[in-house]
Amino acid sequence: MAAADELTTMTAAEMAAAVAAGEVSAVELTRAHLDRIELTDVKVRAFLHVGAEPALAAARSVDERRAAGRPLGPLAGVPLALKDVFTTTDMPTTCGSKILAGWQPPYDATLTRRLRDAGVVILGKTNMDEFAMGSSTENSAFGPSRNPWDLNLVPGGSSGGSAAAVAAYQAPLAIGTDTGGSIRQPGAVCGIVGVKPTYGGSSRFGLVAFASSLDTPGPLTRTVLDAALLHEAISGHDPNDSTSLDAPVPPVVAAARNPDVAGLRVGVVAELSGDGYAPGVLTRFNETVELLETLGAKVTEVSCPHFTYALPAYYLIAPSECSSNLARFDAMRYGLRIGDDGVASAEEVMSLTRATGFGAEVKRRIMLGTYALSSGYYDAYYGKAQQVRTLIIRDFEAAFEQVDVLVSPTTPTTAFPIGERADDPMAMYLADLCTIPSDLAGNAAISVPCGLAPENGLPVGFQVMAPVLADDRLYRVAGAVEAALDARRGASFLAQARGLAGLDETAEAGR
Repeated sequence: MAAADELTTMTAAEMAAAVAAGEVSAVELTRAHLDRIELTDVKVRAFLHVGAEPALAAARSVDERRAAGRPLGPLAGVPLALKDVFTTTDMPTTCGSKILAGWQPPYDATLTRRLRDAGVVILGKTNMDEFAMGSSTENSAFGPSRNPWDLNLVPGGSSGGSAAAVAAYQAPLAIGTDTGGSIRQPGAVCGIVGVKPTYGGSSRFGLVAFASSLDTPGPLTRTVLDAALLHEAISGHDPNDSTSLDAPVPPVVAAARNPDVAGLRVGVVAELSGDGYAPGVLTRFNETVELLETLGAKVTEVSCPHFTYALPAYYLIAPSECSSNLARFDAMRYGLRIGDDGVASAEEVMSLTRATGFGAEVKRRIMLGTYALSSGYYDAYYGKAQQVRTLIIRDFEAAFEQVDVLVSPTTPTTAFPIGERADDPMAMYLADLCTIPSDLAGNAAISVPCGLAPENGLPVGFQVMAPVLADDRLYRVAGAVEAALDARRGASFLAQARGLAGLDETAEAGR
């Protein structure tokens, strides 16, 4: 294996340690990942924009700090792929939409700034479903990303580009956002770790809003420890975000370094399995539950009866909030502007611009949300959905009186073919069946790989849910699962999988 390939296969924790010890420079790491992107992204299509020069400049800054004897952060010099929904002053922010094509923000998101301050090297901006609305990345105005396990399959969504970049070894770290499962679902189908922190634990300032009461930034990585390190780096109170929690960051890194489930009470959610779930998904999920028992966890079944109403409630709440948030894209201040020539009114310019700039799924959700918020229907639709949301929160509260964490499959199926559900919105929405309850309640959740489905050899995700601000419990369970399964395999999950879909062959051909 070439030296560059060795660099891209290290974990983020290993990369940071190597940079701190002077064994490799941040510039070398960055160049190795930029080369990997150049050679493989023609197939994967994970990135919308690669900022090679800003990335190399950030890497040189880390190397200069080290040479000067200044302390480095836990992830200094490590490359990262950033979902194209966060504002960045040195790269465009498009949200996967034509209406923002080429827009250069005048400020960095809080999360972007925290990454820069931590010495993390941002390689570029990743593809996504337009304004984070979708479960497959097929709703991007710039074309779909592809799953590195099989290039004919979706990488999940809406953070599909971020997940694909990590799974393809283009970056060891990525940031996504989770509104209805948009970190955990792509994490599961790409065979990587995806974390939704407690709502308010990571800042939304500079995150272009889809649904403000739901949107949560979080990590996508290849290992549980890497996720914990990134989780800690982006967390903490932000006075610029009115929903930011002014509370200590849970000890996620300590939990990931010392995972222990002995005596932990684990609840299997009865409503999140059964009909509609692929047999291979249930097989791997049940095996992982049994594994936790062998590690000393106390497993019991728990009923959360209102979880069955989470999907319809979500598809009233999220579209209502998106209808309000996307009203700002009016062609008057920034972004696309259609119809200046020969158009009589500002209203016509707005109408033409929105008709051209927004894709079909965004238009669908805006119309649903506008209807649900309209006079005479607000109480019947949006109001009732919020009442269901309260019942789901109460289900979680009752469950967490009995157990320490809840578990379920992350998704009902493995990755599906590109185009298979494009014309069937309900089938697409069902991909988020297991993940939506945690978004509605605001509690923490993680997806960790738990093996391959026997029928197709594709990754299966194991979801762990914890109470609000008990994010460290996620890492106790996920870390224990990861360690036990890696010990059985004799290698890390993605280390075994590297080379799928011919990506390494692409790299060799490029040389």
